[in-house]
Amino acid sequence: MSYVQPSDFTRAMIDAGASKVRMSTRDTLIRSFMAGAILGLAAAFAITVTVQTGSALLGAVLFPVGFILLYLLGFDLLTGVFTLVPLALLDKRKGVTVKGMLRNWGLVFLGNFAGALTVAFLMAFITTYGFNIAPDEVGQRLGEIGESRTLGYAEHGAAGMLTLFFRGVLCNWMVSTGVVAAMMSTSVSGKALTMWMPVMLFFYMGFEHSVVNMFLFPTGLMLGGEFSLTDYLVWNEIPTVIGNLVGGLCFVGLTLYVTHARTKAQRPLPEEPAEPESERESAAV
Repeated sequence: MSYVQPSDFTRAMIDAGASKVRMSTRDTLIRSFMAGAILGLAAAFAITVTVQTGSALLGAVLFPVGFILLYLLGFDLLTGVFTLVPLALLDKRKGVTVKGMLRNWGLVFLGNFAGALTVAFLMAFITTYGFNIAPDEVGQRLGEIGESRTLGYAEHGAAGMLTLFFRGVLCNWMVSTGVVAAMMSTSVSGKALTMWMPVMLFFYMGFEHSVVNMFLFPTGLMLGGEFSLTDYLVWNEIPTVIGNLVGGLCFVGLTLYVTHARTKAQRPLPEEPAEPESERESAAV
């Protein structure tokens, strides 16, 4: 059977986290660059579908294609290492330290951002014929997203910031569930199917994904969106990164680790009540 038991895929999560910490700088940057680029293309694809068909649901249904591809190709997203790497640290795997974990997170962040920024430039270029004409309908939509998801939060002050943070939490709760779900199966079709639902859910619900936003907001800035780099960092990227860390680690990584890798002993069965003396004597007669 292709199904993997929770205790086994939880061990696979810990193994994956340890492997990512020990990975070379070169490989970490290459794999994270490609992950950011592919996810940026997937977001551009989903938005194009939404604009051209008028169906946000259809765009969300198709978006997970990029996520599935980058996972199967072995590339790394910041949201994934937020969930997996701390488990190797908690499990006291050899060579895994706090410094190594932070190094991995920093390298993956840089790689994801570089990949997403590359695709952002390419999309801005092709939607304006080299910045010579006004952006087409897809480009206009990309600019609108940047404004609504920075200035839109800022209008509500602290409540807007908390809303942004919670959307980041919910996002990586779903995305990391997709990462873990892929470990539940040994078949490609099983991995793809289990990843599809949680990733589609996060995209359609408008939750905040730090790597997707590394594509969306720079694209919006290049296309003349009426928000600033500071707006993007303060009113989206930084709170989203923190929310993604909390969501993936607390609601996915730690819960699975505690209950499946550090399972408590089962409660003993209750003892049967002793048979009364009078009943034992009658049975003997």
